[in-house]
Amino acid sequence: MAVAKASSTADQVGKVIPIAAVEADGGETVVSLYEASKKIYPRSVSGYYARWRWVLVWFTQIIFYGLPWLQWGERQAVLFDLGARRFYLFGLVLYPQDFIYLTGLLVISALSLFLFTAVAGRQWCGYACPQTVYTEIFLWIERKIEGDRSARLRLDAGAWNLNKVLRKGGKHLVWLALALWTGFTFVGYFTPVRELWAESFTFGFGPWEWFWVNFYALATYGNAGFMREQVCKYMCPYARFQSAMFDKDTLIVSYDEKRGESRGARSRQADARALKAQGLGDCIDCTMCVQVCPTGIDIRKGLQYECISCGACVDVCDNVMDKMGYARGLIRYTTQNALQGGWSRLQTWKRVFRPRVLVYTAILWAIIFGLLASLALRSSFKVDVVRDRGVLARIVVGPDGRGLIENVYRLQIMNASENTQRFRIAVTGLQGLAVVSDGAEGGEVTVGPAQARWLAVRAQLPYEEGERMGTGSHPMRFEISADGQVVREKSVFLVPR
Repeated sequence: MAVAKASSTADQVGKVIPIAAVEADGGETVVSLYEASKKIYPRSVSGYYARWRWVLVWFTQIIFYGLPWLQWGERQAVLFDLGARRFYLFGLVLYPQDFIYLTGLLVISALSLFLFTAVAGRQWCGYACPQTVYTEIFLWIERKIEGDRSARLRLDAGAWNLNKVLRKGGKHLVWLALALWTGFTFVGYFTPVRELWAESFTFGFGPWEWFWVNFYALATYGNAGFMREQVCKYMCPYARFQSAMFDKDTLIVSYDEKRGESRGARSRQADARALKAQGLGDCIDCTMCVQVCPTGIDIRKGLQYECISCGACVDVCDNVMDKMGYARGLIRYTTQNALQGGWSRLQTWKRVFRPRVLVYTAILWAIIFGLLASLALRSSFKVDVVRDRGVLARIVVGPDGRGLIENVYRLQIMNASENTQRFRIAVTGLQGLAVVSDGAEGGEVTVGPAQARWLAVRAQLPYEEGERMGTGSHPMRFEISADGQVVREKSVFLVPR
């Protein structure tokens, strides 16, 4: 709460401060700087866009809940094993050195978001965002247990009794069960889910598994059960910067003001000419579009940042228009230019695919093809070469009594395939340079499926050759080959003084 002079509040241009009470004598005014948000009770709706929302709900949740249980050979198909630093994606085995692929995936996701937003606004928010999906599921559970909008309003307004306790308690128990299963599934992407399932019967989870199961469950329960539209309106940054990606040719949920105004109630049998003479448009002011909105806005006031473009108001308005015998489309997906110019659907879609959208699309597909080509041409193994800093370049005596200059290196060979591979190590770049490894059998190193092995190797150069080249560092390369594939890594050979 804050106290301010009544005369000064009028001077605060552009600031909206809800006034709780004003003294009659024009003295001090008590203003509230914070207003408690009212709970939203969205009405259920059926229609074209509602069916598509549920298609996306089923699609995303079948993937999320089902993917950890898929097997690929003798292992989980999708597993992010942080302890072993291995990421398994069906036939791919990725190491931390493959971070570039994650970067490419993030770039693709960002460009896709820009593209979809430029074309059709917040379609991601309205149909596939996890917050929207889980809110839709939790609302469905709430409707099944407590009833539709009017029943929920009566239940919340009524006194506490056995019926209210059973309905409220039953709803929260189902919510908690779903949230815990969601947390369990999330952890199943990082810990083998079948092992996790066996541990769940004895509560044998590790500390981090307990933490993340409960943390993700609590986040799901709180966000989808209680916060709901508050996340979209106040916590999600996308709602704030989406306007930077909109223009007048972006498809958005729009109310046709020319056709709908002025609003007014009327009977279904009312004469159209009489209504027109009274200045009434097609909007009957039933407020159904407000009642079905999950964020509680009135789309008739124009596009607002809270709109998640779910199309619920489009479905319910079309249903009302059908009952009244009017044409559909009073509220519809269209563009600002199309509304102002009275464009046809064909004209609208021609402008949707404008140069900006085509540039986004071209860049997006170029990155996707580049990433796929890189994955297809990716070697089945990786090698890291590190000079052994604990051993300086030195002069040793070879088996034949000749002097040799020796450098020691450490090689990490990572087998990115599902098969055991044998690797042969060689060095090039300096005349007479040879490599010796105590861990190699018959000149080859064996590494198991999806395993990594550190190996100490010694590069040896005849002393005479070193004198001829002179002291200092000289470029060289390690060549590691297996099954016809060769990986070359640069390094340097040091000749001591």
